[in-house]
Amino acid sequence: MLQEVIAFKNTKCECGHQNPVGTVLCEACGRPLEEEDRESTEVLEMRYDGMARRSQRVNPNFIDRIWNFFSSVKIAVYMIILTLIGSMLGSIFPQESTFLNVDPSTYYKDTYGTWGLVYYKLGLTHTYESWWFILLLVMIGASLIICSLDRVLPLYKALTKQRILKHMQFLTRQRVVYQGPVGGTVEDWMKQVSAPIKKKGYRVYTDGNALLAEKYRFSRWGPYVIHIGLIIFLLAVLARGLPGLKMDQHIPFPEGEIKHIPDTSFYLKNEKFTVEYYTQEEMPEEFRNKGKTLPKLFNTQATLYQCTADCDDPTKEPKLEEVTKHNIQVNDPLDYKGLMAYQFDYDMTPILRAVSPSLVDVKTGQDFGKFKLDIRNPQRNYTVGDYSLELKEKYNDFGLDENGKPVTKTPNPNAPAFLFLIKGPDLPAAGVQYIYFPKEIDKERFQQDAINTKLNGGSAPLMLDVKGMENVDFSLSTSYLNIRVDKVMPFIWIGASIVMLGLVLGFYWQHRRIWLRIDDGMLTLGAHTNKNWFGIRREISAILKKMNLDVDEKSMDNGGKNA
Repeated sequence: MLQEVIAFKNTKCECGHQNPVGTVLCEACGRPLEEEDRESTEVLEMRYDGMARRSQRVNPNFIDRIWNFFSSVKIAVYMIILTLIGSMLGSIFPQESTFLNVDPSTYYKDTYGTWGLVYYKLGLTHTYESWWFILLLVMIGASLIICSLDRVLPLYKALTKQRILKHMQFLTRQRVVYQGPVGGTVEDWMKQVSAPIKKKGYRVYTDGNALLAEKYRFSRWGPYVIHIGLIIFLLAVLARGLPGLKMDQHIPFPEGEIKHIPDTSFYLKNEKFTVEYYTQEEMPEEFRNKGKTLPKLFNTQATLYQCTADCDDPTKEPKLEEVTKHNIQVNDPLDYKGLMAYQFDYDMTPILRAVSPSLVDVKTGQDFGKFKLDIRNPQRNYTVGDYSLELKEKYNDFGLDENGKPVTKTPNPNAPAFLFLIKGPDLPAAGVQYIYFPKEIDKERFQQDAINTKLNGGSAPLMLDVKGMENVDFSLSTSYLNIRVDKVMPFIWIGASIVMLGLVLGFYWQHRRIWLRIDDGMLTLGAHTNKNWFGIRREISAILKKMNLDVDEKSMDNGGKNA
């Protein structure tokens, strides 16, 4: 505390202004505060006009040390380099998120060999979702915020509280300096010189024998505008990991079915899917006459519905309202209020949706009637004539385990089978069991009749039989759509636009200031700009020429690179 008090007293300038600890140049007159610096003739370092920053505290505490760490430009550069290296590593092989129905534990080794296995084991196959990559982005964001606060406040203070009359040492140690005699009174000379300066676009302020001319101050905020844009950009990128703000899924839509899009109130129906192929004449030379078929055009006639009632009640059918129609093709997605549906892939394998089998007496061939059996969502009970059928078991992908018991191998309806308990006239009171394979190929493959004979201790008296294709409903194809919802994308564009605005501010304008004072007929001029020193020297030379002072612009260069 005592050291801070002593340091505080030592920052008082000869002009009487008390400066904060860490100030290099007096906030009022611009005179160097350090004794060693006052004896130097080097060009002054004009970064933030010598204002003190929080990160320059003499005795930093724990919080100050964290602040100093993140306010360091060097640390920020290291973090950006590490992030770039991480991004490069994540781009060597495709990320897991780019695949559909692929087991990454075997894919990378099978496809890329040992390097692929190492890549997978290191976790680089999901780089952009990994904790260390997200932590780097968070640290860069923290660095941007603290860097900005550490520098923008002193700069704002320096630019808004500028004193017109500057110390002679401040003027003579600028990078652009001129000294020479002038005639007439100070007031007249100041009035005369103000006109050509204003003509160059400067704002002019006078105070007795001193003048300050300034233009394009706003360009100094360009880097901080870039920081604001980058912070918004990073926050938007991080927000994409929050639930409900982003979805990127590949969903199969069988032709003719309405399917719910997860985590949304929308349903999409694949009305019809068509694909066109290149003819042999249209194919590139390297593919002709090689027995290959190349798709030319995918097209999904899609209808999008929105649920308006009973959306979350599984016991009721949701009420849907059609909101839009679109023919989805590659590079021509369906776009509705931020929901995008891209054509991704297709499968031309027919999928059985429903059958309407008849209940038939095996001996007499009498038909007792038929019922509709939905393959995915069958009912528990059916009534056909005087008979009742109770669904006891359902197998989506029928198979037998090592003990010979029926099991479902996968949730996909590749080989559907249904076990019914049938009760009715001329049947035992307990009923008879009957297993039914809707696909003819499965009946033969799994020996439907033999199973039913074994289940009932003899031949089943009844059977289910589909009499004609008019009793079969199936989907001819499946269209795979990439469904995307990205609610943070507008903020990414806003951040990118602000970054571009900051770049334009910083690149196309330069903050220029000219200080001059007249003491006993001697003019002393100092000037500073953040870039384009040739331009400001040329402007000053032209201004002095208007005042009948022919000065070579190169002769005003005081050298030095710190400015």
